[in-house]
Amino acid sequence: MMMEATTTIDLQAMGQHAKTAARQLARLTTDHKNAALTAIADGLAAGTADILAANAIDVQAAREGGTDEIWIKDRLDLTRRMTGMIADVRKVIELADPVGLEFDQRVLDNGLKVSKRRTPLGVLGVIYEARPNVTVDVAVLALKSGNAVILRGGKEAMHSNRVMVGIMRQALATCGLPADCIQFIDSTDRDYVGQMLRLHQYIDLIIPRGGNALHTFCRENSTIPVITGGIGVCHLYVDASADLEKALPIIHNAKTQRPAVCNSVETVLVNSAVAADFLPRMANLLGEAGVVFKAEPRAYAILDSAPHSYRLDAAKPEDFDTEWYSLVLNVRVLDTLDEAIDHITTHSTQHSDGILTQDMAHAERFLNEVDSSAVYLNASTRFTDGSALGLGAEVAISTQKLHARGPMALEELTTYKWIILGDGQIRP
Repeated sequence: MMMEATTTIDLQAMGQHAKTAARQLARLTTDHKNAALTAIADGLAAGTADILAANAIDVQAAREGGTDEIWIKDRLDLTRRMTGMIADVRKVIELADPVGLEFDQRVLDNGLKVSKRRTPLGVLGVIYEARPNVTVDVAVLALKSGNAVILRGGKEAMHSNRVMVGIMRQALATCGLPADCIQFIDSTDRDYVGQMLRLHQYIDLIIPRGGNALHTFCRENSTIPVITGGIGVCHLYVDASADLEKALPIIHNAKTQRPAVCNSVETVLVNSAVAADFLPRMANLLGEAGVVFKAEPRAYAILDSAPHSYRLDAAKPEDFDTEWYSLVLNVRVLDTLDEAIDHITTHSTQHSDGILTQDMAHAERFLNEVDSSAVYLNASTRFTDGSALGLGAEVAISTQKLHARGPMALEELTTYKWIILGDGQIRP
């Protein structure tokens, strides 16, 4: 099942093949696409042992390279994720197909019937780092929405990606679809990323998933439209009226469940009216899970004076702009909702930010004024995820404002065309 690694890759040919495959995909019925997705899910299930064996090679290499164990667990290791990953493929099968949906229908005074019809984007180019589950998520969402895709995964998951792409391409072939609906740049050579970003005659959209360096490189070097996101400096603000008993498990979940993912909370802001009571309780609870606290002076004074066994460090200014990917939490005490909104406006990456409050006027202000792709009231930020929000899976979390925002799933992988039906009308 292993695909042979190649020494040279013709990206021009890959682009041409993807464009041809996209035209064929655009003609498929929903039933045909769902049959292909079923074959992919079945193939992944049957090939689980091969996938996990390849993944074990990637995990071992990461450990030998000194990669943090939390990062390996949350991002690279598929051992606990295979069942869920395959289940997500089957969820996508159950979702409505957006392609062909007509909306905004109206009849003009001259009798012309006007509507908009959803169509695939065409060819997606997705560049991502160490999360091999992204390979499957992206491929199945692209297929269901009628798009071909060229994948360029990171070196950390090369063995895992190679096996999974081989399984999915084989499944497509058994359904009579071109295997080139899903293509994989089987090389760790970064030069191919630069080449990919210039394939504007074939690729319609670039979606990078990774750190700031990758996003910046794509924005600065691509001749293709780029949607960026997934950098998660996420916040929760504990307002003076917050239900503190509910706030504790919300923050615990948001920080400790999977600390190396982008929807993990990085900063907790606490109103001064409840800080003396709440902060020590929060820190002792999270400290049991190994959380290290980076506190600004007011928060530091409260936490340092309370009996504790947690690790406490003085926060540096740059800490509040850091996505930790680990069990590190910034803490700040402030006096008003305005200060909280100002802090988030300054430091947020516009991913996921929330308020914990019983004051509905404060809640409405926060929801209206915080300009992030997902804004929460009394809930963990961990729900910013395609599967958790009922989308089956996601291609990425967009923090931009144009064309899509938040988890990008089936509808976000389509565009639309105007459909105008006439009966001899001419413009006077």
